[in-house]
Amino acid sequence: MVASGWSHSESPFHAGELAIQTRLGVQEQIDKQGRRGIRNYLPEQHRQFFAQLPYLIVGTVDTAGNPWASILVGQPGFISSPSDRTLQVAAAPLFGDPLTTTLASGIDIGLLGIELHTRRRNRMNGTVTAVRSEGFDVQVGQSFGNCPQYIQARMFELEDHDVMMPKPVYSVETLGEAERSMIAIADTFFIATAYQSDSAGSASGVDVSHRGGKPGFVRIDDDKTLTIPDFSGNHQFNTFGNLELNPRAGLLFLDFERGNLLYLTGSAQVIWEGAEIRAYPGAERLLRFQLEKGYRVEGSLPLLWSEPKFSPFLAQTSSWQSLSPRSL
Repeated sequence: MVASGWSHSESPFHAGELAIQTRLGVQEQIDKQGRRGIRNYLPEQHRQFFAQLPYLIVGTVDTAGNPWASILVGQPGFISSPSDRTLQVAAAPLFGDPLTTTLASGIDIGLLGIELHTRRRNRMNGTVTAVRSEGFDVQVGQSFGNCPQYIQARMFELEDHDVMMPKPVYSVETLGEAERSMIAIADTFFIATAYQSDSAGSASGVDVSHRGGKPGFVRIDDDKTLTIPDFSGNHQFNTFGNLELNPRAGLLFLDFERGNLLYLTGSAQVIWEGAEIRAYPGAERLLRFQLEKGYRVEGSLPLLWSEPKFSPFLAQTSSWQSLSPRSL
């Protein structure tokens, strides 16, 4: 197939994304880029990329409208594409992952294929067309690549695992000591958002995205509130465009040393201006997350990781801990 871009006359972006692009004066530029780079099929290099992955980040929405970010793990080859319009995933959710309850035929789903060790990532949004005990199928809605910015490079080793083996699961209503410890050292997390409306046309659905920074870039304000800097990106504003119209978000934090996973869902708002943004080097805006509920699962992730090699894009950024209290 000869690679082509967006085949629809309508924009690949919905009203929330367009509103932010327009506000920041980049809408015309990003429209052209989006029509070239966003497709309703999987290019051959994306099909090959997904097939070599040992883990996959997933975004879904539960029946109450709460977004959740999840992770699936399997031997390379557990993701396949029998056609350029279909992705098949042969893996069951990890024990305690919200995906065990949100996954169903007909739902919108967001997928992020990411290789931390190479800093490559590709996104796909679509619809689940079949669910089986050993996995599920997704029909492609949108497929596009992302740049390697802010990804902390890590090598990995996949362990043998039984996803059905029970793990300690703790319900989270406030951020306790264990949750705060995970978040305080995090240099990576994933965020799921959604805008599901007929008015959005082919841009309707669920997104899941990567966020990275130096350890401490996620600030813990109190037992329910997190503040996160947002750095310069591709200006598509998929995540923030969803939040413009639906202020709900799900976060996933990984403890790379112990294999613990922290799933959070709640509300989110974007802070576009003010001294608080200017005080954080490199930040262009802030994301403020308010926890509603979550789960912490111990020893769940069957991957062993190396120490990170930090992204060169973070050279001019800082962490909240290193900032002078007077500047805040």
